[in-house]
Amino acid sequence: MNWLDEVKWDDKGLVPVIAQEQGTGDVLMFAWMNREALALTAQRGQAVYWSRSRGKLWHKGEESGHFQQVHAIRMDCDNDVVLLTITQLGHEPGIACHTGRHSCFFQKLENGVWGATEPVLKDPAKIYE
Repeated sequence: MNWLDEVKWDDKGLVPVIAQEQGTGDVLMFAWMNREALALTAQRGQAVYWSRSRGKLWHKGEESGHFQQVHAIRMDCDNDVVLLTITQLGHEPGIACHTGRHSCFFQKLENGVWGATEPVLKDPAKIYE
């Protein structure tokens, strides 16, 4: 797996990852991967991240059912950021955010105040029942 050696992992062995929706180009979420997560993502064709808060691998959708089918794995020019082109599965339209929204980037700064710009598509309490 020499391709994994080309990634510039940080001092904790992690690389930042952006998940972008294939059809719309929407940036759905940001997360982290360690070497094992990136290898599993490439092998399975579904996104697997490293949860810093839980200290373990996190197969996106394992609890929510909102899996991410990976179409392409790209790396930036500095080899220190990964971009996944994905289809968000499990709900139509796709829900990537634990708040029940399509994208984690639903807050917009306007006039010095953060406001939600996307609706909740599914109650988060019902996602994780």
